[in-house]
Amino acid sequence: MTGTTDLSELLLSRIRDVADYPEPGVVFKDITPLLADPAAFTALTDALAGVARSTGATKVVGLEARGFILGAPVALRAGLGFVPVRKAGKLPGATLGQAYDLEYGSAEIEVHAEDLSAGDRVLVVDDVLATGGTAEASLTLIRRAGAEVAGLAVLMELGFLGGRARVEPALASAPLEALLTV
Repeated sequence: MTGTTDLSELLLSRIRDVADYPEPGVVFKDITPLLADPAAFTALTDALAGVARSTGATKVVGLEARGFILGAPVALRAGLGFVPVRKAGKLPGATLGQAYDLEYGSAEIEVHAEDLSAGDRVLVVDDVLATGGTAEASLTLIRRAGAEVAGLAVLMELGFLGGRARVEPALASAPLEALLTV
């Protein structure tokens, strides 16, 4: 499909590899050049909003922090509400939390308890699917809030890190859409 190829080429051309960041041996995928290009950012937003519409989502969840940058305009473009999922301790008021394991330790994410409820179909949006820990925890958190998972949509999947295998069981039959796989 020409449209998909053109989109992939546009997005890839605006993502910069930064060697040895944040530590030696890691190649960081910097999306700030993509965000700075209005045509590329609009194309990305439109593509992810299309995923939101095709899944029947009623809300978009963005994962801290770059998922906020992508998720909010996607929700706006799709005519949906936006709900941030934050690191523990960053939201005021009553929250639901979900702990998860990292390679070296653990972390916790939270959502306002009243922001998701039964009847909501939630699309999770993030920039990168790497090992899948945060995405998997967000899917569990959404279900604990009583909402239904509509899917997971990311700009880029780092296929060599195995995140898809980790999140697919938590997705059940909901789709995982990665605009790029590297």
